[in-house]
Amino acid sequence: MKTDGHKERITIFTPSFADEDDTNAQNLTVKEIVARLPAEQFRVIMISEGKPDPRIAARKHTKLLPYYKHGNTAQLLMRSLAFRPDVYFYPRFGPLDRAVFSLRKNLGLRTAVVTHIVSVMTHAAGESLVARSIVEGDAVFANSAYVAETVRQRFGVRAGTIYNGIDRRFFFARDDPGSTHNAQPLTVLYAGSFRPWKRVELVIEQAARWPNAQFRLAGRGETEEGCRVLCRKYKCRNVSFLGHLQPMQLGEEMRRAHVFLFPSMVEGHPQVLGQAAACGLPAIALNVYHPEYVLHGETGLLAESDVELAQHLELLLGNSEMRQSMASAAVRHSRKFDWDRVTEEWAGVFQEVVTQRQNG
Repeated sequence: MKTDGHKERITIFTPSFADEDDTNAQNLTVKEIVARLPAEQFRVIMISEGKPDPRIAARKHTKLLPYYKHGNTAQLLMRSLAFRPDVYFYPRFGPLDRAVFSLRKNLGLRTAVVTHIVSVMTHAAGESLVARSIVEGDAVFANSAYVAETVRQRFGVRAGTIYNGIDRRFFFARDDPGSTHNAQPLTVLYAGSFRPWKRVELVIEQAARWPNAQFRLAGRGETEEGCRVLCRKYKCRNVSFLGHLQPMQLGEEMRRAHVFLFPSMVEGHPQVLGQAAACGLPAIALNVYHPEYVLHGETGLLAESDVELAQHLELLLGNSEMRQSMASAAVRHSRKFDWDRVTEEWAGVFQEVVTQRQNG
């Protein structure tokens, strides 16, 4: 730990991008944390490829390392180690992370690793850098209780739980989240990538069942063209493909919608469900990954099967009073996931791991 004047300041290096337009979920998480970490207590080193988030650019005691097209691992490693970081936060499971783990093991680098796991751990992760960040991490946390339990079952490591917060600049409710929308027809929103496990095709199948409702799909990915073909097959004229949306645009879509439909089968703890809750949007999702952003029967509905998923959508589309009640409850529940509180938890973790390594 370094000394700056009369006050010790912990130096944190995170292999995360500070770019303003980077909407990767992990980068968004780290940006929100760094933007709130007290500068008098923490020096932070991040990576930047383009224009940085203005909050981070203005933050004192913050160093942004440029990202080049070639040779990044060696350059980033040398530049970051020049600051003698106390903490390596949020490993991203690439060459740079592998180099840091090797230096710790072979050269006795005394930088503490703080890991945040955001995906359900399966057997397939056993030999990966994900596994190494869990087994060798000085502190391991998950972004939900269920993900933490899969870490314990798979690796025998008791991970703590620190949730991701919700960015209130973009995700907030209308002044009257419990009131009936004036907008008609009813609107169902999906937001996320177009990938096989996201199963956006199920949203289109529901659009075919509900021709009088509007279905709006936000995101891009490998299955998008197949979804467009499916729309033509079912002659769905009530489906709109919105492409990739910036957070401000997504928040606006959520406030206009009536139901959020998220049929994904494989998740950790998807932030989009928390964002929907903050916007007063009742959500329907699968219970397979036990999302804590949704309280079943209170803020939305969790399904045990695709049949239930369709039944839940039918229930919400046909019951305006339930939608209104869930909208208000979702906003109240979303207050649990506050970035200021989350950042205080991480600050405590950083202080603890540095103290432990000094005393160890």
